[in-house]
Amino acid sequence: MSVNAILRCTARLQRKRVAAHLIQRRSLTGAEAVNALRPFYFAVHPDFFGQYPREREVNENSLKRLNGYLETLQKPGSRSLQPMKLTFYVRDTKDSSDVYPDLLSSGFRSVSFTLQTNDILSTVMNVLTSCSLPVEHMKGMKASADSSKSPPQAAMPFYRPIKWDKTYYTFTGFRDPEQELQQARRAEPTLSLWLRDNEPEAAKKLSASLPRRDELNRLKEELCHKFHLADIRWQRSWGVAHRCCQLQSLSRLSQQDPEALINLKGHVVVFADQSGMNASGHVVLGTMDVHHQWTKLFEQLPSYCSLQQQTNWLKERISHLLGGTQVVHMERLGPVQPLAEHYSTLSTFHKGLVSRHLRLHPRSLQGLTMQLENDRSNPSLHEMGHFIIPTNCDPPKLQVFLQTHAPEARRRTQHKNQLQAEEEAVMKLCVQTLSLRSLSKEPSVSSTQMIECCKRLVEQRSPLMQGLHVCVSHFYSVMQDGDLCVPWDWKS
Repeated sequence: MSVNAILRCTARLQRKRVAAHLIQRRSLTGAEAVNALRPFYFAVHPDFFGQYPREREVNENSLKRLNGYLETLQKPGSRSLQPMKLTFYVRDTKDSSDVYPDLLSSGFRSVSFTLQTNDILSTVMNVLTSCSLPVEHMKGMKASADSSKSPPQAAMPFYRPIKWDKTYYTFTGFRDPEQELQQARRAEPTLSLWLRDNEPEAAKKLSASLPRRDELNRLKEELCHKFHLADIRWQRSWGVAHRCCQLQSLSRLSQQDPEALINLKGHVVVFADQSGMNASGHVVLGTMDVHHQWTKLFEQLPSYCSLQQQTNWLKERISHLLGGTQVVHMERLGPVQPLAEHYSTLSTFHKGLVSRHLRLHPRSLQGLTMQLENDRSNPSLHEMGHFIIPTNCDPPKLQVFLQTHAPEARRRTQHKNQLQAEEEAVMKLCVQTLSLRSLSKEPSVSSTQMIECCKRLVEQRSPLMQGLHVCVSHFYSVMQDGDLCVPWDWKS
């Protein structure tokens, strides 16, 4: 081999060593990840979706799951995570919308992507590129020091309030979120003034939607009665016309192939984004799927029901091992958790419990509930009284945590039940006093906030709400079918 060839081989080997060294250092600290994701947080921050409650709720839940994913990656020796599908509504943060051809007329677009990365840097890059957000600001970022040179940092919470210097917005053209929020708060009217200006529009839209509402109720009752369905629900709050189209599509399928729907007997049907069976055992019909895909799902229901029985058995075994604590699953907006994924979570948790002998009396924790989460590292007690437990939680540590926090969990659960009873009573009084067609609230509105709002509405006794559908939220809005959204802390 010639001298030049040897030199070229040596240079290639050196470049490979440098590249390998850089790859080993391809990681970010929590602070660097927060900085890198700032454009993303600006684009999806729930506070900017005040007039769009469904999209706001989706972003809130997706952010919680993303932050849990990132926090898990920060833990030393963290194992590979399960793929996580996320959906966000992304604002146009530039004055021009030409960059985003799929931008909705409302000023935002829907983006769905799946996280399958095992390091923070790749995850951040995946999030930014999936949302078509700039990544140029990451080129100058320094990678974290090797673990041999600096001790591993403890996991730090993501999604902190973002405060940038005002010159940043002047230079980039982005809108200042603090300034927008301050302007929105200053412009917020009183309830009586807002009702006076918007009640005619709400009444007009409601009147136009009444035939569709009647058709929706008729179709729902007809399908439930004909196929003995427990209920028909929607995972998102689509408009009445959209819901009617979904029921009409199911009705057409039942007329074309009545035998296909026989397996639906006794089930709850939920219209969502993807077809399957969710963790609650409900039959989920994807609104974008065709009849053939629905029919295929109906044929697979017996095997799904068998998996659901195994899931219930696992919950019973876990409850027995944990002193009567019941595993519950709470549906939320965003991607639906499939039954198979829920079963896998329960199975992993159950195997961990069986491998270690716990000393819990069979009924010592009777009446308490817990929720399993894959993207958590430490157990916690929710303000509503249920435990939130990591799937890979150490059993002895879990036993100590449950026994130590059981009295407080019972107190919070009792308080929650009292609040819910008071909330139901005051909502009923509000409907009767104001002669409302209906009264509801957004999931993000707590029982305490709802109670306070309803009591004030009863005291105000505004005649402009009579005969309308009212939804208590965090903002004012007239929805497409005439529903009135009012903030729970409205000004008098």
